Amino acid sequence: MGDIEQTVLDQITIFAPRVGIAIIVILIFWIIAKISYRAITKGSERLKRDTRLTSLLARTARITLFVFGIITALGTLGINISALVAGLGLTGFALGFAFKDTISNLLAGVLILLYHPFEIGNRIKISGYEGTVISIDLRYTELQNEGNKILIPNSKLFTDPITVLH
Repeated sequence: MGDIEQTVLDQITIFAPRVGIAIIVILIFWIIAKISYRAITKGSERLKRDTRLTSLLARTARITLFVFGIITALGTLGINISALVAGLGLTGFALGFAFKDTISNLLAGVLILLYHPFEIGNRIKISGYEGTVISIDLRYTELQNEGNKILIPNSKLFTDPITVLH
């Protein structure tokens, strides 16, 4: 019984500092993630950028930094993270392929909000649809025409020719 207890104590004394360092690593990445979130939101307020676009960018940066922190902490604990990283890569590829249309609309929405080819209140014509832009979302743009609501996917707005009629 004494040998087992001694072995357990030896393992705890070896593993405890690693756990402490892993917790410190996670805390550091968490603080960096919060600082980057605030810096992006404050910077966009100063530059007067679209709040939806800024919010998406800030959240993406925060989550990415936190995931890197967790992976780094697991590596600090001595866990082989190469399989985890490879699995994340394959999962990202599979999800990207499965959600390619949604991601296409999202990225097109980001670019529309960034470049402002048209604004809310403009009258536009695209692919036989015509109306006044009443909202621009990350996924679709909403047009109003004679009381009808028309939702155009942003990927279509980004790839097809648009006529801005004002």
